[in-house]
Amino acid sequence: MAISLADRVVIVTGAGSGIGRATAQLAALRGAHVIIQDISEAGAYDTVKIISDSGGAATASIGDASNQADIDATVELALQTGDLRGLVNNAGIMDNFAPAARTTDETWERVMRINVDSVFKYTRAVIPHLIENGGGSIVNLASAAGIRGAAAGAAYTASKHAIVGLTRNTAYVHAGDNVRTNAVAPGGVETNVMAAIDPSSYDAAAMEVTGPVHATAVRSAQPDELAQLIVFLLTDAASNINGAIIPSDGGWSAA
Repeated sequence: MAISLADRVVIVTGAGSGIGRATAQLAALRGAHVIIQDISEAGAYDTVKIISDSGGAATASIGDASNQADIDATVELALQTGDLRGLVNNAGIMDNFAPAARTTDETWERVMRINVDSVFKYTRAVIPHLIENGGGSIVNLASAAGIRGAAAGAAYTASKHAIVGLTRNTAYVHAGDNVRTNAVAPGGVETNVMAAIDPSSYDAAAMEVTGPVHATAVRSAQPDELAQLIVFLLTDAASNINGAIIPSDGGWSAA
């Protein structure tokens, strides 16, 4: 089967930068009309311009990936655009590496809202349409923190473990509907996901404990390296891959 997304509409959340932007660019190159969802208007429209200048098709949808009204508007835009067949739940934020004993309610609730609620709500919103359209593919961004305990703080680690569970449940329950759900688990990636965190807020004591684990990481990835895997999972070439949690960490998880 060809690695093609021709004549399909794909929603990519958090597509205004980083992995989301790289994924949107490659999906458009493969023929998809990509709905560029991001809370940053400037970032979203920059991605649309990059894709348009390359001859691809993209439309911006500005909003909060965890807000139901914004989600409904994005899904409606996708349905008006064409045959909705794919969703990439990429939007997410980091924590400050704090363990549970030093994680504030504010941090916990913000990380869970953006990292977990957005994935759940987008999945819930698109599943009926994917089924109606004959099937489709959902790709969630998990993390090395979703399969190990020392890659981040308590909030981020819990949020990415939640994504792993949601991915597996959705995959199995909807396998008979021709809807596949998989997750990619990156290690370090050179994106701006850390830019929103003040380095002075990092939990130094926790990072001292987890430092030896971080030191085993082989290298950081580029966003386009993740995009290659994500877009492959969106296509029919990955027709028998469902419920997989795929590390893309340069071998870190093998340590």
